[in-house]
Amino acid sequence: MTNANPLWKILLLALVVVSGIVLALPNIFGSDYAVQISGRSAPLTEDNAFLAKSAINSGGFEGVEFRDEGEQVIAIFANQDDQQKAQELVTRAVEPAFTSAAMNLVSASPAWLRKISDPMYLGLDLRGGIHFLYEVDMDEAIKSAEERYVSDWRRIVREEGIKGFKIQHKGGEISARFNVEADRDRMLDLYRQEGRDLDFKTSEDDKYGYITANLNEAAVTAEKTLVLEQNIATLRNRVNELGVSEPVIQQQGLERIVVQLPGIQDPTRARAILGATATLEYRLVHGSPTTWAAASSGGGVPADARLYKLKEDGSPILLSRDIIVTGDQIKDASAGFDQQTSAPAVFVNLDGAGAKRMQAVTQENVGNLMAVVYKENRVDVAYNEAGEKVYNEVKTEQVINYATINDVLSHRFQTTGLGGGEAADLALLLRAGSLKAPINIVEERTVGPSLGADNIRQGFLSAVVGLIVVVLFMAWYYRVFGMVAGAALIMNVVLIVAVLSLLQATLTLPGIAGIVLTTGMAVDANVLIFERIREELRSGSSVQAAISAGYDKAFTTIADANITTLIAAVVLFSLGTGAIKGFAITLSIGILTSMFTAIFGSRIIINAIYGGKRGKALAI
Repeated sequence: MTNANPLWKILLLALVVVSGIVLALPNIFGSDYAVQISGRSAPLTEDNAFLAKSAINSGGFEGVEFRDEGEQVIAIFANQDDQQKAQELVTRAVEPAFTSAAMNLVSASPAWLRKISDPMYLGLDLRGGIHFLYEVDMDEAIKSAEERYVSDWRRIVREEGIKGFKIQHKGGEISARFNVEADRDRMLDLYRQEGRDLDFKTSEDDKYGYITANLNEAAVTAEKTLVLEQNIATLRNRVNELGVSEPVIQQQGLERIVVQLPGIQDPTRARAILGATATLEYRLVHGSPTTWAAASSGGGVPADARLYKLKEDGSPILLSRDIIVTGDQIKDASAGFDQQTSAPAVFVNLDGAGAKRMQAVTQENVGNLMAVVYKENRVDVAYNEAGEKVYNEVKTEQVINYATINDVLSHRFQTTGLGGGEAADLALLLRAGSLKAPINIVEERTVGPSLGADNIRQGFLSAVVGLIVVVLFMAWYYRVFGMVAGAALIMNVVLIVAVLSLLQATLTLPGIAGIVLTTGMAVDANVLIFERIREELRSGSSVQAAISAGYDKAFTTIADANITTLIAAVVLFSLGTGAIKGFAITLSIGILTSMFTAIFGSRIIINAIYGGKRGKALAI
């Protein structure tokens, strides 16, 4: 027995080592502070790119570097203060409705290396930024889901020609009152066909027959799941549309959403990005200008109407309480111009349910008026006397236009009455989607960039110290074999970083803890192997036989131990959130790479040193 290394094993180890070093190398160079300038709903235009560069050049920054990367321009700065100042300059210089200026960290590695690999992402605790924990108002979500049935109930009653009824949503349930009990029973059958997600009850008194209904348990569970998924998707789309780089948006529990915005240091601005909403509601117009003026001057608003004001001149207008379609039924939206008037317009595409509803209502109301309500929650930025930013929350609800329904509408139509910037903003937020239910901030944390830098420094120091101590101990206790184990351990850390970079995973403080833990665990495999080799030598085996037996016989034990730990790491990743996932990722990767380096890699090195030799002593 010679323990010679086959050529394919040597080539495989060399390929893995070289690839690992190249993939991990960008992390040595670190990251630069950058402003990422790109288009919002369309690619960045040359004019906007020129305006952005001119604004940055006017700021007097030292050593600014521009990278033109296809549909975006990246400006590199020496520090974060310059980065934040430059972002404000770009935001003021270009039209924010069409151009995004996002703060980001970009690789500082050479251009040739950037084409091969990127550094791993840094989490909020290492890079700095803002953490929000939102709670979804599920009670409001269920209420909204039930209210959608009210207009359908009224429509069905009118289609059946029934008189003397009252339908409302009050006290957490939908209720219908009928003068004739037979009408109540007939409508109950029709309502059950239309509302299979409802639990119905009937009752009567001396005068009326009643139907009451609530969403059943299965429907409530499904609605809550849908609400959470849509709110997460909406927040993700909104953050992406508005140019915040590398966000973390994920579910926590059954009613909460975690939002992390690395690199953002202004919590009010971040809150404005996530909380800003704009949507449309299409309603039928109620009455005439005479009744509008009377209601506005105190004459009373009819029970089935609501009083609004026109955006153009602030004059009053009455609209039906029944909504035809809302923003959450809009599938797509784009900003453009009306072909006849050249006025800014928003072109809207409805989903199947919205199109069906719009078609049914407009078919019944050709010749009548329909209005468009523009609802917006935004945060306006102003500057006080000291030159500091002041953020003011503004809520508006205005009728942007109303017109006669000349034809039946369905999936696609246009809405006018907004300025160019407003139309682009509205299209952007409609594309991102409207929140299915309100969200409230229950926790807000800001991690400063200096604290993030301290975390990186301390985490790196702990990993390096742990690695050095383990390597020195192994070299002292197992001599040459210990130094081989130390080399394998260092390579294991390199491979962990390489895999994180390749997967573009996010490294967090718990992730660093996972790497440090893996450093200690990875050497266990070599300890088992080396102790087995010692036992074989003490029992009289030859050098080559002891080496072979040490690796072969210890493999099963090593595999069992690592597989059980890997199972625990997978469970942590599957069921955990946030920091726990970061720890589980690095632990899982470390277990897999340590199996390769501690068993496969160290054996090739040991065979290269001792393979084929007939000596009776080993430096172990």
